[in-house]
Formats: sequence, C-alpha cells, structure tokens
Amino acid sequence: MAIAIEPLSTPKVSEATRSRQAMSVLIVSTLAFTVCFMVWMMFGVIGIPLKQTLGLNATQFGLLTATPVLTGSLIRVPLGIWTDRFGGRIVMTVLMAVTVPAIWLMAYATEYWHFLIIGLFVGLAGGSFSVGTPYVARWFPKHRQGLAMGVYGAGNSGAAVNKFVAPALVVGFGWTMVPHVYAAVMLGTVLLFWMFSHSDPKHLVPHTVSFRDQLKALKDPTVLKYCQYYSIVFGGYVALSLWMVQYYVGEYGLDIRWAALLAACFSLPGGVLRAIGGWLSDKYGAHSVTWWVMWVSWICLFLLSYPQTEVSVVTIHGVKTLHFGLNVYAFTGLMFILGIAWAFGKASTFKYISDEYPKNIGAISGIVGLAGGLGGFVLPIMFGALMDITGIRSSAFMLMYGVVWVSLIWMYFTEVRRTPLMGRGGERPISQQA
Repeated sequence: MAIAIEPLSTPKVSEATRSRQAMSVLIVSTLAFTVCFMVWMMFGVIGIPLKQTLGLNATQFGLLTATPVLTGSLIRVPLGIWTDRFGGRIVMTVLMAVTVPAIWLMAYATEYWHFLIIGLFVGLAGGSFSVGTPYVARWFPKHRQGLAMGVYGAGNSGAAVNKFVAPALVVGFGWTMVPHVYAAVMLGTVLLFWMFSHSDPKHLVPHTVSFRDQLKALKDPTVLKYCQYYSIVFGGYVALSLWMVQYYVGEYGLDIRWAALLAACFSLPGGVLRAIGGWLSDKYGAHSVTWWVMWVSWICLFLLSYPQTEVSVVTIHGVKTLHFGLNVYAFTGLMFILGIAWAFGKASTFKYISDEYPKNIGAISGIVGLAGGLGGFVLPIMFGALMDITGIRSSAFMLMYGVVWVSLIWMYFTEVRRTPLMGRGGERPISQQA
C-alpha cells in the first residue's frame, strides 16, 4: 500500500514547491520593479529645484526629466531578448546593480549636462519592466498570466512612492539627499532579489533561435499596433508622472509637497490597479478592456485639454466676463480616473502579447515596452515645447487627446468590426477571430 501511495505524493510536493517559488518570484520581482520605477521617476521631483537653480525653460526641463526614460526605453528590447536567453534572475540582478553608482553620483552633479549624462545611466533602471514581465509570466499558467503580469506591473506605483518620499527629503535635507537614499535602497533591493528569486531552465528560449529571428517581430503590424496602444497607456503615464508636479506648481500655485501629493492621485492608481486590469483582461479579454480604456481616456483628455478661459459677453446690463476652466479638485478627479484607465490599459496590452506570442514574450514585451518608453521620453519634451510656443499648460493634454484618437480609429478598423465588444470571446487572439 505504501508503495502505491509514494508515486502519488511526489507530484504534490513538486507542485507545492513550484507554487511557492512562483509566489516568491512574483513578490520580490514586484518589489524590485517598484524601486526601479521610483528611481526612474526621480527627476519628476528633484527637477523642480534643479529647474530654479539652473534657470531652465519648459523645454529644457522636459528634456531633463525625459533623459532617463530614453535609455530605459532603448535597452528594453535587448533586455527582453537576454531574459529569454539567460533568465530573468541574473539579468534583473545585474541591471539593478549597474545603476547603483550612477544614482549615487547624481548628488555631485553641478551643470545641466552633468545631469543629462548621469541621467542616461540612471535610466537603465527603467528597462527592468521588459525583464520582469516575461520572467514572472512564465512561472504561471496561461489563464493566470494576465493577473501575474498585472501584479508585477503594479510596480509602476514606484512613481507615486517617489512623490511621497522625494519631496520630504528635498524639504528636509535638500535635493542631494534623494540620490543618496535611492542608491542605498537600490543596493538593498539587489540583495533581496537575489536571495528570494529563482531560476527554471525550462523558461529559457532554445539557443537555436537567433537574435535576428526574435527581432522579426518588428515587421509584424499587430505588434506595431500594440506599440501604439502602449505608447499611450504607459508612455503617457510616464510623461504625465514626470510633468504633473511642476504643472500643479505652475497652474495652481501649490508648493512642491502639495503638488507631489496631488500628482500621486494619478500615479498611485495608475500603478497599483494594474493587477485589477490583469484580472479583467483574463476574464473579459484584452480587446474589451483596451477598447473601454481608450474611450475613457478620450473623454478625460477632452476635458483636461480645455484651458483656463475668460469670455466677455455683452448683456442688457453691460459686459460680463465668464470664466471657464477646471479647478484643482476637478482636475485631480479627472487625473485620478485617467490613472485608473491607464492602469487597466497597461495590463490589457500585455495580455494581448501573452495570448498571441506565448513563446516569444520576452522579445515582444521588449519591443512594445520600447515603444511605451519612447513615448515617455518624447512626450515630456513635446509638452515643454508646446508650452513654450503656445503659453498654454493644458496643451500637453491636447496632444495626448490627438494620440488617443489615432488608437481609437486604428482599433476600430482592425478589431472592433471583427470582435465581440463584451464577453469571453475577447480572450481569443485577434488572428483567430472571425
């Protein structure tokens, strides 16, 4: 009898061990991504005193905040491919360790070009997304991958953590304390990640798959479409996370602490609720979630685009001036809704990828992540240029409104006319739908 039971108990132990490893990988990877994102968004807060010290205009400020985003974006494709080849554990550990010296040196920069150069190296932390996404996803079955990637993606909330921590350090000790603290936190995270993460050789892509073969996805129009989606929900999220603190300071006259707190009302739900977006994508399908995300974004951005306006009206009692514009409470409420929508959209975009490219998640997520990151790099610069040209702060939202229009039209002609809007049919890959 004992001999008959023994073979049955072994798979249970193996499955339990794997389940614990998967959960450990998910938790420690999410922590690592949160810290990386916090570092990546550092200029969104310390850029405010630097703007005054260095005498920067809006375009120069946009370039300063966007510089780390550039390298964090460009490195995503090779990092995704290396994750497929070598495994997420080793790639993530090395990536975080490399950023520590650059973060520390940031405190000793004195010239504008110093910050731009060091920012390029600090920005490598942003590439962590294309490492952790395939690394985490492969530890879970397909029907739970959307939720798992959503939980990992909740590390975007590092942007909100930055807005809570950095202003307190700036006010209490000066901006130079922020890089010192962040470098120490990153070093501690490297050690924790290595101790509690795991590797599985089965997750590696066979070496018969060449670098060129993995990059062929760049010619896939479906991948390009997902890049467009992600340039909004992630690129826009990064850009506005960097831009909002100074927007509140300039538009509503708030000090840096209150500005950062209200800006976190966008950044925090835009990160932590990504897990719910993953769960919704598993249940209703990536298409259904993304379609509604785009429409909610369209409405919010339309309202946010309207500048503070005064209209003179001739009445029977003389000329009266009417004022139109969002007050700080209405503005923050709309940003909160937009953050929720983009949290869901970030998860649903990667649910598309796990459904249609299960054997090439690393390379595809790297390409799509690159597009999102480049959006986060280009948009702050364009925000600054538009403000310098027009003098209208809400021109940033006008730009985003136009970009969302492009995605809605593209999505309608390639998906909506062929896909059920609601229901479980949306879970099927687009290529398999009638």
